[in-house]
Amino acid sequence: MDERNSSNQVNSMSVWLGEGQSSQRDMLKSLQALKAQSPTPFTIIASHRQNRPEILEIADKVYYEPSQKSTPSNSSSDEQSATAQALPRWQFVLEHAKQNNVKVVLTGRNGIDYEAQREAFNDAGIRLLTGATSVAALQTIDDKFAFMQQCQAHDIPVATAWRFDNTNELEALLAKHGDQPLCVKPVSGIFAQGFWRLDTGKAATEQYDSFEHLYFTDNKKISTAQFINAYTNSQMVKERPIPMLLMPYLAGQEYSIDVVCENGEVLAAITRHKKGKVQHIGYDSAVMEVVIPLIKAFSCDGIVSVQTKEDNDGQHRVLEINSRPSGGIGYTAHSGVDLTQAGFGYWLGLTDKPKLADIVKKITPCQMRAVTTSVKIETEE
Repeated sequence: MDERNSSNQVNSMSVWLGEGQSSQRDMLKSLQALKAQSPTPFTIIASHRQNRPEILEIADKVYYEPSQKSTPSNSSSDEQSATAQALPRWQFVLEHAKQNNVKVVLTGRNGIDYEAQREAFNDAGIRLLTGATSVAALQTIDDKFAFMQQCQAHDIPVATAWRFDNTNELEALLAKHGDQPLCVKPVSGIFAQGFWRLDTGKAATEQYDSFEHLYFTDNKKISTAQFINAYTNSQMVKERPIPMLLMPYLAGQEYSIDVVCENGEVLAAITRHKKGKVQHIGYDSAVMEVVIPLIKAFSCDGIVSVQTKEDNDGQHRVLEINSRPSGGIGYTAHSGVDLTQAGFGYWLGLTDKPKLADIVKKITPCQMRAVTTSVKIETEE
């Protein structure tokens, strides 16, 4: 455990951000800005499995989460190291959260493990934010095929998908649906891992170059024959079967929507879409007509992100919910509404409950470009 100087750390309430996918640093910075303008003191705690000083330096107090690997060498407490290895992650966080008068825990990764212990966090007076309010909901969100089926059951426009678990099933689906542009992706995954466009469909004038997908990997294109061959002969797939989806490829504009929500109610949201390298940030009502019932259907809770894409008719179709803040959550501050502050200000009792209609009025549409920066980190002697 590492603790920074703060005169109010012992007596003040605290907020805890667990290890995230890609947004933990930006959210910590937003919380520090919220803390600086708040008349009510609070301590900002961050935890991670790895030695990530560029993230953890933003927090007031730091813990290293349990991991199969050894605790980072700059941990200042041998006792914490031993305790971390002995406890499951959720229990380690809960016990230290109790000691620090934590009022809100955002889990980041491993939300299902925490969600299964919601009652224990409730009993401790801690508001647990996992992205939903049940293990079943989180499991459905993580399984893109089950997710699609539940969206259809609630009449929510969603991207169609067909599951396959072997080459025979894939070839049968291609024979049935191959007269249209198609793509493939894993049933469970993040960051577009395993997503590829196939050269199917009557509109295709020529097959994709077999070498192109190796050279221009960002284009995410592969010839259908090449994919089938790779999938059929993959030793990785043989050793660890990977359920996949075959889907119609939607050629329209893709949107990312950052949402602050509570038990299925949208409290605040910002939509963004990317053209080239430029992010367009604002509030698109047409997109939100799909997102609002989606959040309700899955009883989303906390800060989540949604991806949608337009079909050939301009209809917004849901691609997925990520039950965690997006990597672009920090971009929202450029609109005049910082969603991290909007959510945590409320959950910490510093502000009133946000109302979506009021939030929308505060959003100033803008454009922004992400830039790469660097942070110096100190190494251990």
